[in-house]
Amino acid sequence: MKKEEDIPYRFESLSQLHRMLELPKPKHPLISLIENLDNRFDLSKLPKSFIHNFYKISYKTNLKGKIKYGQSFYDFDEGGMLFTQPNQLGGTNGDHNSDYSGYTLFIHPDFLLKYPLSKNIKQYGFFSYDVSEALHLSDSEKDIIFSVFEIMQKELNERIDDYSQDVVVSQIELLLNYSNRFYKRQFITRKAINNDLIQKLEAILDGYFNSDTSLMQGIPTVQVLSENLHLSPNYLSDLLRSLTGQNTQQHIHNKLIEKAKEKLSTTNLTVSEIAYELGFEHSQSFSKLFKSKTNVSPLEFRASFS
Repeated sequence: MKKEEDIPYRFESLSQLHRMLELPKPKHPLISLIENLDNRFDLSKLPKSFIHNFYKISYKTNLKGKIKYGQSFYDFDEGGMLFTQPNQLGGTNGDHNSDYSGYTLFIHPDFLLKYPLSKNIKQYGFFSYDVSEALHLSDSEKDIIFSVFEIMQKELNERIDDYSQDVVVSQIELLLNYSNRFYKRQFITRKAINNDLIQKLEAILDGYFNSDTSLMQGIPTVQVLSENLHLSPNYLSDLLRSLTGQNTQQHIHNKLIEKAKEKLSTTNLTVSEIAYELGFEHSQSFSKLFKSKTNVSPLEFRASFS
């Protein structure tokens, strides 16, 4: 049985969160934008481990302390944008000297109901990135993000009327679209690091299919590859798509077809034996995938070498 102190604290409302941070009650029960540019308060007031049912978008200008994601703490020497979705485990390490200056936007999913963004927000993969995969902004990008936060802050503090929700939701969507653009820029500007990552991915897949691993464990999954590369699955897929036009699953399939062609053209193994060695439980599944990728069946491909 878990000790009581090991059970994460759960925030059910924004008012509850504001009370713990000793902040005024939020102007709207479903959305709150906390401006902490001069570091008026710190997150050491929060429990060491907690869960909340909000989307959270933060820009931390100088995150010198440690912030928790899942079971690990990550160090930050510079600021960055962080995104979390409802029911993710978070927390702090209790460092009272940590600097948490910046903006933090909390959005309850109900605030987005009746808007297309309620469904579309799930398409922004960075909400499931690890904290170590934060978005680092240039000065000009930071100015853009801050200007959007400032519009939302004005709207929430001064203009609560029949149009306020429409305006704020449109600003949330603008913020997410800018974040999408800036993440794509980050993938490109870190090209040397990312090319090294692609080489590591290829080496992992080669090792997988050139050994008995696929035979013993089945076809490698996106989750397995991302764990080997110490990245979140969504971050890995988005990074690969931005650099190569293909996500992680497509890379796995390409490597699998490459190995299948090699075995079909250089061995006398049957199609069923090749499928089994590559990690398929059923040869029909292998044949179907092979034909979808090459437009010919495995046997037709083999016959072309006769």
